[in-house]
This record gives sequence, C-alpha cells and structure tokens, in this order.
Amino acid sequence: MSGEKFSKLMEIMRRLREECPWDKEQTHDSIKAATLEEAYEVVEAIDENDYDELKGELGDLLLHIVFHSTIAEDNKTFTIDDVIDSITDKLIRRHPHVFGDVKVNGSEDIVRNWESIKLSEGRKSLMEGVPKALSGLHRAHRLQEKASKVGFDWEKKEDVWEKVLEEIKEMHEMEASGNKEKLEDELGDVFFSLINYSRFLGINPENALRKTNEKFIKRFQYIEQKLIENGIDITKTTLTEMDKYWEESKQVL
Repeated sequence: MSGEKFSKLMEIMRRLREECPWDKEQTHDSIKAATLEEAYEVVEAIDENDYDELKGELGDLLLHIVFHSTIAEDNKTFTIDDVIDSITDKLIRRHPHVFGDVKVNGSEDIVRNWESIKLSEGRKSLMEGVPKALSGLHRAHRLQEKASKVGFDWEKKEDVWEKVLEEIKEMHEMEASGNKEKLEDELGDVFFSLINYSRFLGINPENALRKTNEKFIKRFQYIEQKLIENGIDITKTTLTEMDKYWEESKQVL
C-alpha cells in the first residue's frame, strides 16, 4: 500500500512539473531555502511533542525530496529510483554487523566502524561530510563528535572544564588588549570549549540553546503583556520595571 501511495505522490509531482507554471520554473537552488526551512519545522514539531504537526511536517519534507528528485529527472541527472538505490546501498554497506559477518560489542564499535567505512568510500578526511550550512554551534558539535570517534578526545570532563576556564581567561586578556580580531578568535575558542564540555555532559548544545531561546521569548513576551496591562509603553519604561516582570515570569513560566 505504501508503495502505491508513493507512486501516486510521484505522479502528482511530475504532473505539477508539466502543468503548473510555478512548479515548472523551480530549480534545486530556488527551493533549497524552503527545503532547509521544512527540516527545521520538523525539528520544531519534535521539540513540542506535537505528533500531528510532525506528521504534516514530515510530509512537507518528503515533498521536497520528491520535488528535488523530479527536477533532477527533468535535467536527466538522476531519478527517484537512483535516490532510493543510493540510500539502500549505503545502509547495507554501513551496517555490516547486520547485513554482514562483522561482530560488534556495542554502539561505540558501530560508530567507529561507520567512520572507517566512510573513509573507505573515498573520503579523505573525517572532517568531510559536516555541512557548512549548519549553524556554527551544531557544526562544532558534529566536528568534535567525529574526532572523538577515532580517539581524539579528552579523557575526563574535569579537564574539559579546565580548558573552558582557560579559554575564558585568554578571552578577557585579549579584551584588555583592544585587538578586536584576536578577541573574536578567543571568543570562538570559548564557545568551542563550552560545546565540547556539553558533549561530555551528554547534552546537545543546539537543543539546549534552542530551548533557552524559546524560554527567553516567553519571558520577554510576559514582560510585554504586563506592561500592556498596566498601560505602559515598552519604549518608555525602565530597566527596573522590566526586570521586575522578568523575575515574576520565572515564577510562572
């Protein structure tokens, strides 16, 4: 049944490419930003535990996979069958402990084998395959994870924390020098070391910051609402007044 439904989706997309002027004009480049947006909307639905929304957002993301594949068919570069064959072959190739005779003792062995297989497929560096389009926070986390998989890592989280403190000290020293360019480098080192520490805590820094952003929005909107209720223009209020409602928001949000 799922195969029939997928075929119907492909038929609809191909017809749109033939008969809809807008769909016909689109290219990989013109819809790439929307593809990224749909991926983020999937993540947002997961964060909110909204499974009805997740179902719909996954459908939107699937549409983009089909859209890109149909564009490629029209350009005679590849087909949806090639896409499916590619991921099928990759899953089998990178899971020799399931589809072959490789023995593993747990997830760590699987991850180590995964990176080794990637290198055997032609990659020249473990650092390849981490998209530049990722946020700097997410990309730093992935780069650290990849290095860790082959043993390039700290042994104890206490040592990582010492590195965080060291980088903060160096940032403050550079701030005093007035060299803005080098200060930017040192601030980057602080962020990088904090991301490393979060990894040792077992916390995804991207998720943590995303949650903090949402918390900030809700608390600031609480301030805005309280000011409106009291007939106060936010552009004319004081920090003391706003801070009062900020502290109040912590008790209710």
